[in-house]
Amino acid sequence: MTGHNAPHCTPPDTPETAPTWHVPVIGGRPADQLLLGGVRELAVSVVAALLDRVPVYRRLPREQLTGELTRDTERRIRALAHTVRTGLPAPTAEFSAVREAAARRAEEGLPLDAVLLAHHLGLEVCWEFVTRDAHAGDAADLLVINRLLLDQLRRATTAAGAGYLDGRRPAGDRRPTARQSLLTALLAGTPAEEAAARAGVRLPAGYAVLCLSIADHPDEHSPGVDPGIAARRKLRRFVAELDHRTRQSALTALTPSGGLVLAPLAPEPELEPGQADATALEAPWPQLAATLAAAARAAGVPVLAGAAAAVPAEVSGAAALAYEVLDVARAFGRPPGLHRLDDVLLEYQLTRPSQARSRLAALLEPLADGGELLTTLRTHLASGLNRRLTASALHLHPNTVDYRLRRVAVLTGLDPSSPADVLRITAAIAARAAEQSSPAR
Repeated sequence: MTGHNAPHCTPPDTPETAPTWHVPVIGGRPADQLLLGGVRELAVSVVAALLDRVPVYRRLPREQLTGELTRDTERRIRALAHTVRTGLPAPTAEFSAVREAAARRAEEGLPLDAVLLAHHLGLEVCWEFVTRDAHAGDAADLLVINRLLLDQLRRATTAAGAGYLDGRRPAGDRRPTARQSLLTALLAGTPAEEAAARAGVRLPAGYAVLCLSIADHPDEHSPGVDPGIAARRKLRRFVAELDHRTRQSALTALTPSGGLVLAPLAPEPELEPGQADATALEAPWPQLAATLAAAARAAGVPVLAGAAAAVPAEVSGAAALAYEVLDVARAFGRPPGLHRLDDVLLEYQLTRPSQARSRLAALLEPLADGGELLTTLRTHLASGLNRRLTASALHLHPNTVDYRLRRVAVLTGLDPSSPADVLRITAAIAARAAEQSSPAR
């Protein structure tokens, strides 16, 4: 959450609040007031966390930590409070400040992953501060705040990534920086034609938006190996293969732990770029999945991705959806690879809070103390209800699987051998995972 001390301003054409916006209330207090009331305490906590968890920041002079860095952190917190109060993104000037600060960090020699992690840590500290006095009935408002935090993080890391490149590239090398400006414009939902022209590209009919989670490479945890170097090598291999597969046409904002990729989509033969609409746009998903798999192999690590397609004007919304799909896929243990909303429809829907979700999750409550029964049930579903495959996956005798499934039926009243009950069991497992990962828990 580091930035630059530019004056805070709100664009004149920005409405005061989003239509029908309800300010989230946590522990009986408006969440924006919680943030503003604790801004100094929060800023000190963020800087302390940064020094503790990102050691390279200890190289900065003390006066910079207690002066510029603390002031910039306070500004980021006030921008977050603005978003919580209005339901609207922070003013553009805030993310311009983030970009300028990242350029300074690059000039100071800090690695990009540390600069981006600073934003993750800042919002993590804010989340813990706001939720520490949450009540049991605050779940809905906590989900709203969680969504706003993710949106703020997406915008901030995109701006920081672009700014970091600004600080590292020679003044005469502007094309890559222009490409990052195009990515920033697309993610901000602002007109991107001028940015595309500066980057020397023509806006495509649409983009496949991929939100990536990149696993650690074993070298990052090997004794005697600099984990930063290992992470950078991993990312460099991933990006090199991605560039090769996409002919260097993809726009990226990546760190060793993940980020965003925008792969341009070719228009249908009878359409001009910009004429396609979001409903008619269909990405070549098998090809993109193969590209992602090849890049993951080159990096030597599993990569999980949420994906969505959109025309250029709707890339921002597609990115938000891709992040949500990634979160769902990660929460429900989906395998590495590319996942779309269609692939996680049930799980996605069941992550939306409702009485139905809670009641579905409660169907499996009798199994709460029998971890082996839940594990057997999940494995049996994943094995296509094949008892021998289930037994093999769990290293059990098939008779043991049969016994456990009968116990499930006795305890829950749901028979894993009944097609009607299998549907309810599948939904209950998804609902239970969503309930357990809910921020209110």
